[in-house]
Amino acid sequence: MFRKTLKKDPELFQNVSEGLRKLYRTKLFPLEDAYRFHDFHSPALEDADFDNKPMVLLVGQYSTGKTTFIRHLMEQDFPGMRIGPEPTTDSFIAVMHGEQDGVIPGNALVVDPKKPFRKLNAFGNAFLNRFMCAQMPNPVLESISIIDTPGILSGEKQRISRGYDFAAVLEWFAERVDRIILLFDAHKLDISDEFSEVIRALKNHEDKMRVVLNKADQISTQQLMRVYGALMWSLGKIINTPEVVRVYIGSFWAQPLLVPDNRKLFEAEEQDLFLDIQSLPRNAALRKLNDLIKRARLAKVQAYIISSLKKEMPSMFGKESKKKELIGNLGEIYIKIEKEHQISPGDFPKLEKMQELLNGQDFTKFASLKPKLLEAVEDMLANDIARLMAMVRQEESAMPSQTVKGGAFEGTMSGPFGHGYGEGASEGIDELEWVVGRDKPSYDEIFYTLSPINGKVSGAAAKKEMLKSKLPNTVLGKIWKLADVDKDGYLDDEEFALANHLIKVKLEGHELPAALPEHLVPPSKRGTALEA
Repeated sequence: MFRKTLKKDPELFQNVSEGLRKLYRTKLFPLEDAYRFHDFHSPALEDADFDNKPMVLLVGQYSTGKTTFIRHLMEQDFPGMRIGPEPTTDSFIAVMHGEQDGVIPGNALVVDPKKPFRKLNAFGNAFLNRFMCAQMPNPVLESISIIDTPGILSGEKQRISRGYDFAAVLEWFAERVDRIILLFDAHKLDISDEFSEVIRALKNHEDKMRVVLNKADQISTQQLMRVYGALMWSLGKIINTPEVVRVYIGSFWAQPLLVPDNRKLFEAEEQDLFLDIQSLPRNAALRKLNDLIKRARLAKVQAYIISSLKKEMPSMFGKESKKKELIGNLGEIYIKIEKEHQISPGDFPKLEKMQELLNGQDFTKFASLKPKLLEAVEDMLANDIARLMAMVRQEESAMPSQTVKGGAFEGTMSGPFGHGYGEGASEGIDELEWVVGRDKPSYDEIFYTLSPINGKVSGAAAKKEMLKSKLPNTVLGKIWKLADVDKDGYLDDEEFALANHLIKVKLEGHELPAALPEHLVPPSKRGTALEA
């Protein structure tokens, strides 16, 4: 669109956070400021927003186990924690790392430039009296921060008595956090009006959203199937997306399972959720970059809307009537901007909300279109972001894949209680005898029907037998490579037994190892396998 562009050397950044901060301050903020972005959409970003650790926001109705979930992750109580069947947590609590245990009240928290909460000041004292930061030394909190929220209520009376816009506060947090976890109780699937409003407020952040069906150990397998189906049906009515939201099922606390029938399912689900949380520090820079791009696209649209309204305003008389007319015809203005600037309809803010906000604005004070400000943002999106993307990849590759450590995460890392220990290809890992030897007599019977020559069967003979498993050739090819330990193109009786053992592992639903574990190497091949 803009033909004249000033060519200058690209700016060098020390790291992604610094790059994002500088780009925002020099290129995006001037556009936001000129077209009142902060009055309509979101407050200006501060340095702490770019430097803070990844945050996890927990949302759910009262007594669904939000606070217990945090305690389960950290394996430690935090200051200000209250747990009970009644609505106990009546505050927003930011659980963060600190050298000593302590609580910072909301009014002090929003003036601390090192914390990313300064803009929450706009929600007033009613909210700030219900907001605090619990600081404590905990290894989990060295990598992430966790936001506990008040339980969502169902009665109209409780909604009115909050004294602040609960959904708006959650939306503010949703923009800035890395993961939103919606908790449901297996016994309380009803989604109240306030909960529906909250989920809709989180609508633009489905990519950050995960759902946890908690306390699933209190019901039988048959009931769990029905509860899961009912939850998916309820969510489908509120989250209007074609994709199915990811639901983790389990019992997230350190107590014995009441109905242990689904123990393996709960362990697998917990492991998946923990891996998702552990990936947050690694992906934090990419998330901030993604959020800045989303913000820049919305700021561009805001500039076009405001400048279009300014252009249509009369210079002298009839300003108020023209303002009402423009607000009423805002949908047509959207379509005009969409066609003129080739902007996707999904980039526009909600029509009803925009009309409501415009009612309180003085259109005569709106700014006209300033091409230089838009050019700067276009340059940022076209060039600077691409360079930062390369830096993101470098920073990610330098970080370990699982950076959240301590607390409940340690219990699933290694040892006999690690996820999948002693199962599948890991079966027999700590046994003295070769685990394949248990079933070797039955495998030997098949082996000798294949007419081995010099104690070995050819690939063609083994293939006919292996195909009976009905596994795809890609899987059987991998099994062959793992089983042919001496790489001579033939299988002896031990290697043939190993191939059948690996087929059994795959048929039972486990993954094959990338390389043959030491405990599966046939006894007669252990010296040669180690040398190879």
